[in-house]
Amino acid sequence: MSWTTSGETPADRVTEDLVIRALTGFATRSPWKVIALWAVLGIATAVLGQAFLFRATQPSAGEFLPATYDSAAALKVAEEHFGVKPDANPLTVLVARADGAKLSDADERRIDDEAAKLARREVAMPKTKQTPPLAQDHSQVPRVSPAMTAPDRSFRLLSVELTGNPMDPGMQDLYRAFRDQARAGFAEAGLRTGFTAGIADSVDSADAEKTRSTVVGIAMLVVIVLLHVLVFRSLLAALLPLLVVSVIGGAAAGVVVGASLLTGVQLDASTPQLINVVLIGIGIDYFLFLLFRFREQLRERPEQTGRDAAAEVAGRVGTAVTSAALTIIAAFSTLGVASFGQFRVLGPAIAVSVLVMLLGSLTLMPALLAVTGRKMFWPSRGLRREPSEGMAGRMGRRVAKRPVTMVLASLALLGALAAGLTGMHMDYGTGGGGDTNTAAARTAAEISRALPAGVSDPTTVFVTASDGGRIDPQALGGLSKALAAVDGVGQVAPPVPSEDGKAVRIDLFLTAEPQGQQARDLVSGPVRDTVTAHRPEGTEAHVGGTAALFADISAAVSGDLKLVFPVAAGLIALILVLLLRSLLAPLVLMVSVGLGFAATLGASALVSQNFLDRPGVNFMLPLVLFLFVVALGTDYNILISDRIREEMEKPGPARAAVARAVRHTAPAIATAGLVLAASFGSLAVNPNPGTQEIGFATALGIMLSAFVLSIVLVPALAALLGRSIWWPVRPRRTDHRGGGDEYGHNGHTGHPGHVGHTGSADDNGRPVPVG
Repeated sequence: MSWTTSGETPADRVTEDLVIRALTGFATRSPWKVIALWAVLGIATAVLGQAFLFRATQPSAGEFLPATYDSAAALKVAEEHFGVKPDANPLTVLVARADGAKLSDADERRIDDEAAKLARREVAMPKTKQTPPLAQDHSQVPRVSPAMTAPDRSFRLLSVELTGNPMDPGMQDLYRAFRDQARAGFAEAGLRTGFTAGIADSVDSADAEKTRSTVVGIAMLVVIVLLHVLVFRSLLAALLPLLVVSVIGGAAAGVVVGASLLTGVQLDASTPQLINVVLIGIGIDYFLFLLFRFREQLRERPEQTGRDAAAEVAGRVGTAVTSAALTIIAAFSTLGVASFGQFRVLGPAIAVSVLVMLLGSLTLMPALLAVTGRKMFWPSRGLRREPSEGMAGRMGRRVAKRPVTMVLASLALLGALAAGLTGMHMDYGTGGGGDTNTAAARTAAEISRALPAGVSDPTTVFVTASDGGRIDPQALGGLSKALAAVDGVGQVAPPVPSEDGKAVRIDLFLTAEPQGQQARDLVSGPVRDTVTAHRPEGTEAHVGGTAALFADISAAVSGDLKLVFPVAAGLIALILVLLLRSLLAPLVLMVSVGLGFAATLGASALVSQNFLDRPGVNFMLPLVLFLFVVALGTDYNILISDRIREEMEKPGPARAAVARAVRHTAPAIATAGLVLAASFGSLAVNPNPGTQEIGFATALGIMLSAFVLSIVLVPALAALLGRSIWWPVRPRRTDHRGGGDEYGHNGHTGHPGHVGHTGSADDNGRPVPVG
């Protein structure tokens, strides 16, 4: 008996899998060497990566904008002529009388004197037991200067600048030390203080969220462990995947940080967190797929040793895992063509991380299976008996028996959700509206009652001479007057020249919240139009600040999405063709994933705009869904498709093969989908609307990918198309004894591929004669 594919010999398959089987074979032959190597190098890389993490990240989003954008040019002028550093953290300090009375002239002098003392005093970064040994010392002398007094004299504002990565815990501790020093100094003079904007907002939000984040994190960990315990009835099988993925993920992040430091290409501050989430998702996916196949192998071959079973399973599953990982690598690598530097760095960084996870999946995971053997599933007795058909088996039979109904039902559900795209709007705000009860938020509200909302975060116009010469601030009176007349500009500060006299800055205090959509529309439209129309002859002018920066980022992102999506789709399709050795199967997978993406984005729009009454979906959401839902959805589809192909290479009807594939693969996909959806779903309890939206949408997209696309739609289409789905290299029978009833049932429970009668069948399960 033999079973091959047209135009493909077993020798070809062995050649293709040579590298994969070499890795998995070495890992299962010498498991302790592999485990020791990962324990030493992996943990060391993870520790070093964490120690140098914040030296490799760039906190300023503006540094990632191409120089052609107006706000990027403004940043360059600010750095060259006004000494503004890329990692500068401006914040606003409110000082008022403790008794609530209005400030006198003497009070203002005391405030300015204390500000001068703060500007001369070094703030030492606190050292705690949690401070890493190689942590960067952020001790520094802050820049402090008086800004203005409220018109009603209820408070005076100070402008402060601290330098360092605001995401670095050491830098956050430094801010807390400065805050305590300033608060104590002014309190001695009978004055109270408030701190807002920049790092003050970040630290207060982090402190407010600390308890919530800890509780949610513990809850999600408990849910994941309990889910694994329910599936495997084993504590070791529940905890080991989390431990292994953490080690490999830490090593991958360390490799990325090391590459960043060696190349000088800095990462965005959000990149490490995104890497962690992606690797947890795919790492648990791959380990679960190995565990389910390992358990299946031990049940079918009770005489086989755990090491031999691990070698056979890892070699067989390694191809599917490699295919899935290469597809994700391709998806993220396409971000390298983006114009926005944050995307251009993020894509290759995650691609490298996934490559490290793939290496761990082919070495460390098989090694652990080889070492633990049947003990992996202790104390479960599930290895001693063939499990009942279960929900997965019933679903497999239903999909194989009624594929048309299943396809139509799936398309109806996805189409209904995708209908939300028709009324979708993009919200280019930063997702404000978070916790308004923090000290920083209350200080900002107090300032806005007496001054324009943009006082603590001004929009700045930088003017330079076209020939690089000196510029007279007096010549900018007309521009200042025109800007003051723009609706939405609450106040215009006097022009301030740079020390070299070659640039002048004009601060605008908008009446709109600087991080909101209204401020972006104002800056990108009327303000820039006014600057263009009224700047003096022979000068260049650029508009900078938070509102201008995010207005330009939104434009860059919109253009990049139009380029990245088609490039990614083409590259993924090409890889699927090469990996699946088919033209029709990749088309089925691409269409199904595309439908899942559209359904997820449409559902997000419906919820955000119709139920939560928001102006639109966050402008970053399409990219986030592309990164997580499309990449991981393709991951699940490859895993089910690989099992369908494997089952179709056995004798018997194609629909019976699909039923068996769903029965054996659906539990792994469902478990992985639930784990990942729960992880992302935890973000939905965050007070920030943008984070809530991302958490909800990603969890929904993963559930659709796992339970609709991979378990229902793709298998149903495979049942309809039969072995033709692998056209033009479709599996064919040369000489065998036929197999099982229409849904793969037979009298031998030990091996699903065992045949129960003589003869054969066509792709629709109809018997055909042999010989």
